[in-house]
Amino acid sequence: MAQLIVLKCGGSTMDALPAAFFETLASLQQAGKQLVIVHGGGPAITDMLTKLQITPQFIDGLRVTCEDTLRVVEMVLSGSTNKQLVRRIQQAGGKAWGMSGVDGAMITARQTEKPLGKVGEIEQIDTAPLQTVLSTGHIPVVSPIAVSRDGGTAFNINADVAAGAVAAALGAEKLLMITDVPGILAETAAGGKALVEEAGPAAIEQMIETGVIYGGMIPKVRSALDALCQGVHEVVICKGESTDLYKAFANERVGTSIKRV
Repeated sequence: MAQLIVLKCGGSTMDALPAAFFETLASLQQAGKQLVIVHGGGPAITDMLTKLQITPQFIDGLRVTCEDTLRVVEMVLSGSTNKQLVRRIQQAGGKAWGMSGVDGAMITARQTEKPLGKVGEIEQIDTAPLQTVLSTGHIPVVSPIAVSRDGGTAFNINADVAAGAVAAALGAEKLLMITDVPGILAETAAGGKALVEEAGPAAIEQMIETGVIYGGMIPKVRSALDALCQGVHEVVICKGESTDLYKAFANERVGTSIKRV
């Protein structure tokens, strides 16, 4: 089986991804590497909600998804954002296939007990649709919308969580979380910032407790730890520059590597 890596692209970073990123994906694909992309789209969702005069609501940084919001989330994630990524990969010479977790009931979920509305907690990943797309030589580009087991309800899924679950289900070698920073950064004695090259679960928890990891990085590392618990060997947080991607497939050090100890 060809080497397989899952990439999670955050909504806040996608517009900033250069053409070279997509050219690298195409080059790796042409070299026989297998890639799966799971993407978010938070800023685009918020922009559309604002245009439709629907006030975005958050609890502890998590989006509250009412019925009206869910329709917008699905429209933006499975529509414009997903197809934009597919187009950019194909424009760069790659082959991509856009899909959501609803397609083929690939991601089934139940509604969370938290007061977040139509937000789902993943119950199962059916890898058959992903394997089918991979077998045709395409990169699956996955929107993190799930469906209930009876098919009657769609759910919004956190993209970090969806990426970890997909990576675990596929037995991926690595999960790369593409962000706008080179990895986890810690303050140095001189007052600057230094990259934390490697960390295990205990070190991650300590960095959260001491405030080294804060804000939007916390749910990322929490999702990374969940992915490790599900069987993913390594999660890498990095910027996703061309050199990062090539190094990841060459098993060279890049970004912050999070592994089970």
